Amino acid sequence: MEVMIAKTAGFCFGVKRAVDQVYEQLKRNDKPIYTYGPIIHNEEVVRDLEEKGVKVIHSEEELAELHDAVVVIRSHGVGKRVYEIMKEKDIELVDATCPFVKKIHRIAVEQNEEGRRLIIVGNENHPEVQGIKGWGNDNTLVIETPEQATSMPILEGEKLCIVSQTTFNYNKFQDLVEKVSEKRYDILVLNTICNATQERQVEAKRIASEVDAMIVIGGKSSSNTQKLYDICRRECKNTYYIQTLGDLDPDCGNSVRSVGITAGASTPNYIIEEVHTNVRIKF
Repeated sequence: MEVMIAKTAGFCFGVKRAVDQVYEQLKRNDKPIYTYGPIIHNEEVVRDLEEKGVKVIHSEEELAELHDAVVVIRSHGVGKRVYEIMKEKDIELVDATCPFVKKIHRIAVEQNEEGRRLIIVGNENHPEVQGIKGWGNDNTLVIETPEQATSMPILEGEKLCIVSQTTFNYNKFQDLVEKVSEKRYDILVLNTICNATQERQVEAKRIASEVDAMIVIGGKSSSNTQKLYDICRRECKNTYYIQTLGDLDPDCGNSVRSVGITAGASTPNYIIEEVHTNVRIKF
């Protein structure tokens, strides 16, 4: 059996940087360590950190109750209000926000100051998008579907700035921009999809089109992994979405001669290697 593994699979720069910073704090800091939300969307990594004493907080209310603690801002980033609370409470801040996400925060502030309404293309419930909204103003909108793009409550003559969640599907982003452009003329479009995301999606699509079965590894709440699965599923009907090797239970007989493997940006290398090493046993 031939096994093809994506070169772009696994931790991206921003995720690796965030995870490394938490482990570094465990080595050098005696204060209680918290992350604002799970540091990344991978249950295995979060569980390991919890076993080492790192706790997860999920709200501004929980944050405001902390004293003499270290809080690591996860790679997804947070809104402006979280920084303000940490300053007010004199909480030690370790900012592990992905630099590509940080760039969108700056864009949000700058474009609002220039009088443009911010339109975010992405999943409104995703923490990255919620963080970006936290740097916009009350007029900031989030769209994810063509229907939302065509029904936005935009005022006549209003200037817009369109940005994207860093892990959004590039082709869908382009389609939504075209939908908005049909109705508006004064639009500044900034493609803020991470290059690593685009490369990962392109490679996954290519591999899935060439194999009999495709395995996509990542956390169930990982946005970029879900998009990888959707892309691969369109190319290969035998596509499996797993978090670890133990989740893989294929039912495709003996017809599989080639298998492809890719993984989301929050998947540790050791999980990818375990799947790669044992995939022939599973099929």
